[in-house]
Order: sequence, then C-alpha cells, then structure tokens
Amino acid sequence: MKHFYLISLLFVSSISFAQVPSNYYDSANGLSGFALKTQLKRIINDSNDGLSTEFLHMDQGDNLDNLYGTSDLDLYYENDGTILDIYSENPTGVDPYNYVFQTDECSGSFSSEGDCYNKEHIIPKSVYNDASPMVDDGHTVIPTDGRVNGLRSNLPFGVVDDSQLISQSGVSNPTMNGSKAGGNLNSGYSAGYTSTVFEPIDEFKGDVARMYFYFVTRYEDQVDNWSAFPMFNGSNNQALDEPFLTILLTWHANDPVSQKEIDRNNTVFNYQNNRNPFVDNPNYANLIWSSSSDTTPPSDPTNLVASNPTNNSIDLNWTASTDDVGVVGYNIYVDGSLYGPSLSTDPSFTVLSLGPDNTYCFRVTALDGAGNESGLSNEDCETTTVGNNLNCIEETFQNIPANSSQYTSFMWTGDNGFDFSATDARTDQTLDGRAITIRDGSLQYTDNLSDIIEEFTVTTQRVFSGGSGTFDLVINGNVVGTIPYDDTVTTTTISNIDLGSETFNTLSIQNNSNGSNRVRFDNMSWTCGLLNTPEYDLDNVRIYPNPAKDILNIDLQNNVDTTIEIYDILGKRILKRQINSEKRLNIQDLKSGIYILKITQGEASTTKRLIKN
Repeated sequence: MKHFYLISLLFVSSISFAQVPSNYYDSANGLSGFALKTQLKRIINDSNDGLSTEFLHMDQGDNLDNLYGTSDLDLYYENDGTILDIYSENPTGVDPYNYVFQTDECSGSFSSEGDCYNKEHIIPKSVYNDASPMVDDGHTVIPTDGRVNGLRSNLPFGVVDDSQLISQSGVSNPTMNGSKAGGNLNSGYSAGYTSTVFEPIDEFKGDVARMYFYFVTRYEDQVDNWSAFPMFNGSNNQALDEPFLTILLTWHANDPVSQKEIDRNNTVFNYQNNRNPFVDNPNYANLIWSSSSDTTPPSDPTNLVASNPTNNSIDLNWTASTDDVGVVGYNIYVDGSLYGPSLSTDPSFTVLSLGPDNTYCFRVTALDGAGNESGLSNEDCETTTVGNNLNCIEETFQNIPANSSQYTSFMWTGDNGFDFSATDARTDQTLDGRAITIRDGSLQYTDNLSDIIEEFTVTTQRVFSGGSGTFDLVINGNVVGTIPYDDTVTTTTISNIDLGSETFNTLSIQNNSNGSNRVRFDNMSWTCGLLNTPEYDLDNVRIYPNPAKDILNIDLQNNVDTTIEIYDILGKRILKRQINSEKRLNIQDLKSGIYILKITQGEASTTKRLIKN
C-alpha cells in the first residue's frame, strides 16, 4: 500500500476518508463516552432523528449477493478478483484456495475446507434469532469458507491457547491460513474468559473488532436483550463484556484500518445508506470505551532520518515505537510545528509540497489508541533541492469512488483537494495501490491552477485482453503529447509542454487508439510554471517577521513597483497585491500555515517561504 501524505491533508485533526458525506458526523463532534456512542447510533440507524442531513439505514433484505460482487473481491493481495475471505486469505503468500463470486457459493452439502463459501455472520445470527435488519447488515456479514465458518459456528472471538485446540471433521485446526478455534488464553490482554473461542489471523483482527463496535452501536437499543452471547454484558451502553472489550480494543489498536476496510465501508454505504463510524474515525472506539483506562504513552521513536530530498518533498524514516496496547500512528513535526498525523503505523512518512531550496527540521512522536503521545524523537534536518518547477499536482487515485467493475462516469476529490472526473471508467483495479481504469472514455481535470504546465508524468498498464495503444494528452483542447500503454507497467513523462501565452485551464487524457482496450492509470503528476521565472537581482530581498501574524514587512531595497503574490502549499494563488514605497503587506486574514511568497519586479522574480501564525 502506498504511504504518501500531502501537507494539505495533515492539518485536519480527525481521521476522515473519501465518500463520507459532508457533515455526516458533525452532530457527534465534542462528545465522548456513551453519549458519543448514542449519537453515532442516531447517525447510522434507520430512524429520522432530526439530523440536519439524515441518511437512513435501508434494510435490503436477504440480498447480500448484490453487495459481495463489489465489496469482497481481492483487489489488495493477489488482486485476482476472487473473493477476499478473511478465513482463507494468506497475506504474505499464495492462498490455499480461492473462490469465484457466485460460481463457488455453497448450494448444498459440503464436507471439507475449500469446498465452497457461504455467509459468515460475525455476530452469530442465533444471537438475535435471525431477525432483520441484523441478519442482512452488510457491515457485519461477509463471505467466508463454509467449513471454517462451521468451525467458528457461534463461538465468541478471542485469543486461542494453542494447547487447547478443538477438532472438527472436515477442517484442520489451525485452518489453512492460520485461523483457529480452542480454549481462550486466560492471561495477558485476553484474561478473564476460559471457554472456547475463535481467533482470526492478525491481518484481520482489527476488521472483526470494528464490526463489533459498529454492531453494538447501530443496535444499541436492542443489544441488552442478547446477553446470552458471551461477548455481550447485558447493557446497552458498554454492551461488550470486559474480557472481550479488552481483546477487541487491543485488536483495533494493533491492526489499524486498511484500504480494504475503507473501500468496503464506501461500498456498503452505497448499498444500504449507512457507514461504520469506527472505520471512518478509529478514535471513536477509544473515546467511547477506553479514554480513561489507558494512560501509558508509547515509547519515543528513535533514529529519525530525513533523506531523499526533491524540489518539494523529503522522506522520513525512524525506528518504530512500542506500546503496552498498541501504536496507532505518529505525529509529524516540522520546524517545531505539528504538521499532522501519519495515518499509518509504518515508521516512514513522505512530506510533500515543500518549497525548493529550503532546510526543514523534523521530529516525530508516537500515538496509542487512547490518544497518549510519546516524547519527541531526535531531530534531523534536510534541505530540498533547487529547481525551477513546483510539482503542483500529485494524484495517487486513493480517493476514487468505491470499487466498481461497471464502466460508468465517476467524480472525486484528488490528493491535492482538486476535482477530477472520468468517463467510461471502472474503479476496482490496482496498480501501485488504487488506480482508475479507462476504456473508451477520458480522465479529466479542470482548474485554473497556474500560469503554465511544464512536465506531465503518469503510469499506465493495459489489463485483461487486448494489445498496445496510446492515449492523447490534451491541454486546453490541444494535443500536446501521447501516452503509450501495453501489458507492462509503463511510466511516461511528457516534457517541455508549450502552451504559448495561454493559461492552463483544462487537462484531459482521452482518445484511446483502441477503444476496447482497458487501461489502468496511476501516479499522475505534473509541474507548473509557478516558480520558474529567473531570479535575476532579487536574491537579497528580505521578509520579516517570519513567522508573521498580521503585518509582513518586505525589504525590497528599492522603490520599484512590485507585485506580491501568495500561493498556498498546493500552488493555488490566494492573494495578489501591488506595493511600492509602502513595502508592507497585511496578512491577518490568512489562515495559519505555510505559504509561498512570489515577488515580481518587471521580468525579475523570486520566491520566499512564509509561515503565518
């Protein structure tokens, strides 16, 4: 999975993902404990609770096959379009067997693991007597191997003591991917329960935990009736019995939200009109159940190294922290200021959209699921390279709509916060992570971002059957280059794009030379001529104070008419002023953050990095 992060996204204080409707969780802001849980229930239930924007959970009945065709395909490991079964998937090697959607669904008797798949109710349907909408809730019912489903039966989830494995005809235990059933390990974080439990592999423990958090929230007003199930404690508020609450919170922390879960959450939302809040915002679980029980911060990150500078990015790597429950992410600090959280537990981070020829100093802290923050790592500094171009767009297609194999039109907000669209396209293919697949359509971007576009790069690969071919790169309606493709992964760069005196307004990849070929596009970027004017004799211009709060002084050392432009870190101009003898600029209306200041006199121009407090 790709781990690239844009500073523009890092100023947010809560975790959110594509496809979450605007204001969906606004009514839960500022709440914690069981009051937060109850409000989340109002947001995701099937009752009109008077919310400003109401999305009602729609029960689709016994019709989950319409969901599984897009929600549970393997687009993340083998990427072969077979069913992604958490009880048979081997994340690091070849799967022991695979199932094709519908073709391999159990239709009669079966005897062995690998025979067929059926529906696994993560909360056993016997708990609620097969009642709707629980029995058909796409957030908690998934396709799995029939025999392993039978081994799990209605067992609670827990940590298996390997000396107490149970046996069942037709399935090995542990199963072919390592899932297992047996007596619960009555020690460590799983202490407090001694009967038989089922344990999935580590790769999917967090998935199971977040399904349970969703279930006891969505059905908060009924869960007290289901106390016969060992994982429930007979209450509506806490709902989960202490040993299992600790187990699930630990799994939630140790196995963070994956791209698979994000995509599945979006797909289920499109299917039944409600979301799993604990996938959209993992910290909800800690705010509800564990905010006061875990007060131990993770260990400090060590051995931080800043490296691989480009004109606008620097890579960070460090030694991972440890925690008594689990590290859920890291905070990244640049020049002493918090840029934002890394949403990954990987001890690495790529900071993008920096200014060229600037030195930045970095530190990192670790976070656990309860919000405890470690001390700072060591500091390491690095200088971005000198270059004329600002890489103003870098699109990884991680925010495209939920996986769909149908060719249709899509719209989404890209990594840099700008809007893209595609026609005759599908969203279920991956290249270097998620990718957009175009057939006889186009990939389009429209925004008056910069004066000129200079260099364009994109990666392509034809999928399924067909031959080689090309697409046209069209800017402002003019073909400026061609993008070749074949069945190999190909990265194409089109340089020295000349628009003459035109302003860059539209960009489109279109005109497939063979409209029956299906082509994946990923890692698209282009440079803009925002900062490429020669710097002549303005090198000694000084701005102060920097950081600045209200007034910025600009020491021009002459009285020539001067144009001042301020661009945000995405390259979008947000202010333009003419100054002469005044040499002062009022910036009190700017939001706090990092900006690029462009100073122009005649044909001479220079840029400065500006920090607004």
